[in-house]
Amino acid sequence: MSDDVDVPESHPRYESLLTRHRIEAGVDMGITSRQGLIAQGRGEAYDYLLGEETIDSADRAERAAAAYLLSADHAVISVNGNAAALVPGELVELSEVTGADLEVNLFNRTEERIERIAEYLKQHGAEAVRGLTADGRIPGLDHERAKVDADGIGDADVVLVPLEDGDRAEALGEMGKTELVVDLNPLSRSAQVATVPIVDNIIRAIPAITEHARELHEDRDAQRTAIDSFDASTALTDAEAAIRGGA
Repeated sequence: MSDDVDVPESHPRYESLLTRHRIEAGVDMGITSRQGLIAQGRGEAYDYLLGEETIDSADRAERAAAAYLLSADHAVISVNGNAAALVPGELVELSEVTGADLEVNLFNRTEERIERIAEYLKQHGAEAVRGLTADGRIPGLDHERAKVDADGIGDADVVLVPLEDGDRAEALGEMGKTELVVDLNPLSRSAQVATVPIVDNIIRAIPAITEHARELHEDRDAQRTAIDSFDASTALTDAEAAIRGGA
């Protein structure tokens, strides 16, 4: 996917315009649904109020997320169309650093979209991508996001779910899974039910988690400290305060 946009990098809205371009290109490629354009716009509004920067509580959440991924028995990174369009290479890198599987999961699911996203991730370096088998289900959901690989998300103890649907986030929690959620809205159901709510833009959050994972990789004590010292309620309160304050 080309990042060529007819805007100079010095433009104050360059990053925002670049992400819009990636989503638009994702729609053209059949990776992102048209509804993803609406979701992107909603996220941009919250990011604007956050000052388009990673606040301290989000950085702590990203560190805790890295620690959870590294200490998991079986970690899986769930990938939807917007995530694939925005940070494909970054998701692959995070998978490599933490050992987490990549699994495509879509609300507007078609086999063609699943295959295109899986292939797109492979073009960015992924050796294997789950999601095509879909031989398991998340209990309590009637839509297509209930479909998972039984030996992927179905078997995982820790799941990173960037840009998640609230009802699936709740259902995964009810299955006893540790959920790491990237969501720019601290009041969303996804963020509210997450073990680790990461209130940050995915284009900053995924590289940050990877950076923390590299640092924590061989240090079990530091991993435990990152997990034990993180408080989800505080992170949500801090993020809401930053947004209401117009950071």
